[in-house]
Amino acid sequence: MKITPVKIGYYLFIGFLGVIALTILASIFPITGNYKILVVQSGSMEPGIPVGSTVVVKPAAEYNVGDVITFGPVTKTKPPTTHRIVGIKGEQGNVSYVTKGDANEDSDPRAVAKKDVLGKVLFSAPYFGYIIDFARKPLGFILIIGLPAAVIIGDEIRKIFAETKRMLRKRNENN
Repeated sequence: MKITPVKIGYYLFIGFLGVIALTILASIFPITGNYKILVVQSGSMEPGIPVGSTVVVKPAAEYNVGDVITFGPVTKTKPPTTHRIVGIKGEQGNVSYVTKGDANEDSDPRAVAKKDVLGKVLFSAPYFGYIIDFARKPLGFILIIGLPAAVIIGDEIRKIFAETKRMLRKRNENN
């Protein structure tokens, strides 16, 4: 089998679609190990974490000053907040965190209770969240997932028919 630039591009495209599909599924459904994939929707952490970035967060036993955490409710109308811990208040049993966005001049007005922390940011992928948000919409899903999947399925059906036709022709020649 000859490897051509077209085949390489085809397989890279399929791989890219697979990564997007897995990321979308992971951001919708819970992942084992309490990892969450969330989209940053404000510029308070720029330039380190720009608007539209995807962050992967995981709960930790403890958080320290300097850690970037995500906290607050995860709803369709109010996304959680991702900020850096700049101070810790309280005792072991009742800890809260003073947070601040890197782009903000002042700390957040309210401390964040430990129970409200979704997790520590493990890493972020700049601007990948725009793709995820677009793919969550009906048109985006059709264009990013549905249309390429239909093209791939159509191509595979064409190959099956061509192979079946070739095998039937070969069998008729042998009879």
